[in-house]
Amino acid sequence: MQRLMKFRVLWGIHMSCPGFHHVPQHLRCQSLSGAGALRLNDYDRPEAFNFASDVLDHWTQMEKEGRRSPNPALWWVNDQGDEVKWSFREMTDLTRRTANILTQACGLQTGDRLALILPRVPEWWLVSVGCIRTGVIYMPGTTQMKAKDILYRLQVSGAKAIVTTDTLAPEVDSVAPECPSLKTKLLVSDHSREGWLDYRSLLKSASPDHICIKSKTLDPMAIFFTSGTTGFPKMAKHSHGFALRSYFPACRKLLQLKTSDIFWCLSDTGWILANLGCLFEPWTAGSTVFAHHLPQFDPKVIIETLFKYPITQCLAAPSVYRMILQQNFASLRFPTLEHCLTGGEALLPEEQEQWDRQTGVLLYQAYGQSETGIACGTLRGMKIKPGSMGKAIPPFDIQIIDDKGNIQPPNTEGSIGIRIKPTRPIGLFMYYENNPEKTAEVECGDFYNTGDRATVDEEGYFWFLGRSDDVINASGYRIGPAEVENALAEHPAVAESAVVSSPDPVRGEVVKAFIVLNPEFSCRDQDELIKELQQHVKSVTAPYKYPRKVEFVSELPKTITGKIKRSELRKKEFGQK
Repeated sequence: MQRLMKFRVLWGIHMSCPGFHHVPQHLRCQSLSGAGALRLNDYDRPEAFNFASDVLDHWTQMEKEGRRSPNPALWWVNDQGDEVKWSFREMTDLTRRTANILTQACGLQTGDRLALILPRVPEWWLVSVGCIRTGVIYMPGTTQMKAKDILYRLQVSGAKAIVTTDTLAPEVDSVAPECPSLKTKLLVSDHSREGWLDYRSLLKSASPDHICIKSKTLDPMAIFFTSGTTGFPKMAKHSHGFALRSYFPACRKLLQLKTSDIFWCLSDTGWILANLGCLFEPWTAGSTVFAHHLPQFDPKVIIETLFKYPITQCLAAPSVYRMILQQNFASLRFPTLEHCLTGGEALLPEEQEQWDRQTGVLLYQAYGQSETGIACGTLRGMKIKPGSMGKAIPPFDIQIIDDKGNIQPPNTEGSIGIRIKPTRPIGLFMYYENNPEKTAEVECGDFYNTGDRATVDEEGYFWFLGRSDDVINASGYRIGPAEVENALAEHPAVAESAVVSSPDPVRGEVVKAFIVLNPEFSCRDQDELIKELQQHVKSVTAPYKYPRKVEFVSELPKTITGKIKRSELRKKEFGQK
């Protein structure tokens, strides 16, 4: 961290920034309620777009011309009192240096894959944008992953490079011999490690001169791993159009960010929401991205941060707001907070109303997936219907469909579908990489079938009902039951298991495992065995996936073909008939 703080001095406001250019005319900004907006309609499809050159470098030019407020582009803090404030000029300089590290020291080329597994540290922003500048496809991952998770991602993606910290470096080293494609390991740390390149030393000596690639809007940009009900996570591949969508007028209306706003998104850096809330949305508007390191989630720290810093907007999972409301604070009237948005899991209407009463700030909902980004939401200033996740956000045409892709009438339960024919909308994932069967499986008539169940009312508001598959949404983390079941299967006590979601007053949903024991373990103390199994799952896969609830059963419900009927177990948990 000491070296990181030196960066602030080394690349201060007086640094030279050669080669800045104006954003192309078709992407020039104009004023709309003080926020950055564009001369694009919601359905334009410009041939070329690159977030680094068309957004970041544009705001750098605006700073040079004195046409943007002096607020930083990135404002990062931690609990130790360290603080980093980087302007857009500094972000341009540092991300260009990073781009040179990727292409020169790492030997990466456009189209190569890079696994990006960093916590909330400033380097996460630098590497993300550095990849966009070079056309290297970056693949974010949560730092809670274990060696088995990392091995799978490196092997299935054919990643040529990985960027992580010294915390996860031993896990990477333990599986690297099984990953023939992995050529470069880049370490973000104050300490060196054998076999790893030192990112911070390289950044200090790298050239700030770099020419950004001329990427097409539909060229690949990033891959997000998404959980499913069977097998391992899928790779949802996104184009540069995913970042372009933040330019569209309808998307700008979701938050109505201004250059003077200080925006805090609390999403884990491994998820697609962090790319939207910590990168594309605020910087498209020229706003300040606020970040707190938060190595461990603590609602008291979040409350104190909202009181201490001039944060104007906040985006977090419902469980974050829920936990804040449960804290014993005399007041939750945050002095500068104006707008709050939530998504990633269900929000109860009473929780939405309680947040409004105690904070004086309305809490708006949005909905999306790793495949879609934010697909619908209640736009700022739009009428809130407590419990609804709002309306479709163009260019997405969202309908409730049946299993053949037929559009259902209002107030009829069905699947959430996004129209992909005759034209696939900008911002929707391209396909599941290396998985054409799964890509074809989610195409339903003229629609992409999200696998989520909902209804829509006569006014176009959507009401979430649940997953049509078994993905568990716990505190904003999407967990595939197969991943947990595979981890449990490695323990000698487990003969069979079935994992489902279970209601929880704080997290909304938690992971519950129904387990059939091998006979030799049937006499073990059950409480001790539960703790042992929970610890086992934490040790072999990301800890957030461990079953917080465990129930031992003599057998699992199955179909005539022997498939486990998770739906029956889930209905039992939620008291459904």
